[in-house]
Amino acid sequence: MLFEDIPGSAQIRSALIRSVQNNHVAHAQLFEGKTGGSALATALAYATYINCEDKSEHDACGRCASCIKTGKLVHPDVHMIFPIATSKLVNGNNSDAFLPVWRKFIAGTPYRTLPDWLEYIHADNKQGNIPVEESRNILKKLYLKSFEGEYKILIIWKPEILNVASANALLKILEEPPEKTLFLLVTDQADKLLTTIISRTQRIFIPALTDGQISAYLQQKCGTDAATAAEVAFVSDGNLAMALAMLGDRKNETHSWFAEWMRACFRNDITLLVRQAEEFDALSKENQKGLFDYTLRLFRDMFIWKEDIQSLLRVKDEQLGFVQNFSKTVDYPSLERMTREVNDAYFHIERNVRAKMVFLDLSLTLSMCFKR
Repeated sequence: MLFEDIPGSAQIRSALIRSVQNNHVAHAQLFEGKTGGSALATALAYATYINCEDKSEHDACGRCASCIKTGKLVHPDVHMIFPIATSKLVNGNNSDAFLPVWRKFIAGTPYRTLPDWLEYIHADNKQGNIPVEESRNILKKLYLKSFEGEYKILIIWKPEILNVASANALLKILEEPPEKTLFLLVTDQADKLLTTIISRTQRIFIPALTDGQISAYLQQKCGTDAATAAEVAFVSDGNLAMALAMLGDRKNETHSWFAEWMRACFRNDITLLVRQAEEFDALSKENQKGLFDYTLRLFRDMFIWKEDIQSLLRVKDEQLGFVQNFSKTVDYPSLERMTREVNDAYFHIERNVRAKMVFLDLSLTLSMCFKR
């Protein structure tokens, strides 16, 4: 992973590169970004640059032995810790046991979420954890002399999932780190970390990706047409992991599907709503959440339209007419209730309630909110 491959990384890239060039590399850094964003990709690019054998002023070379090994996650001085769970694919109780599967997971794309990972390994539970055994592994790995690179680097993905014993063990290591050792913590929920861990790290905020950056990435890296890329970027709202998941199995009919759903709710067309519930049930979880995200954003634009603050509208021109007409069919209290109901449905989908039941219940509730 190189900095040049990461969308929207210019300012962060410059700051990180300067820290290496000026020999001001903090021993513990916290990469904090939005879910599905570029925090993990940035940490991987930084690790690549630090140990690159032929680095330039702008990026790692991508060609030397160190870059190639880091890119494949097989560099002997770059270690990774990540959440694990009881899995049908792997029999083990630490990250090392899951490492071969993890390499394949990240090789697809570094823009990942915890649910993606747990689904990928067919986890028996949907939470994941970083057990205390990992702390012992950290000590074994980091107190050895580096094999090839200048630094030993430990990347911890989702450190907020560390249990209490693991977090306390990590805290002790951060207080007295081995020489030439770097800790790169990657999180999208820094508020769940121990404050003592946060206080011992240099925090690096990774800005959320804009619609334009995601759209450009999808067009350049995935060959997506401009219209599809723009629509997916709007729905994903800075979550590139969601955008890529949606792109994988969507039919580029998000708005059409949503409009048909709202019209069926308005008409209280039970037959159509049942059919749509079955269609919704067949979608991947990311696409289900994407449709709800899209719904919430259009509801937001309806509120804004009612307040006549058009400068804040994010809706595209081709969808503006729908927003205008739809706004006439609901009043403020109804729109507020509809928003709450969609948020509740999103919550239930994330917790693996049967999607068909959630969607049909939501549809029947929304149907009662329209003015007729």
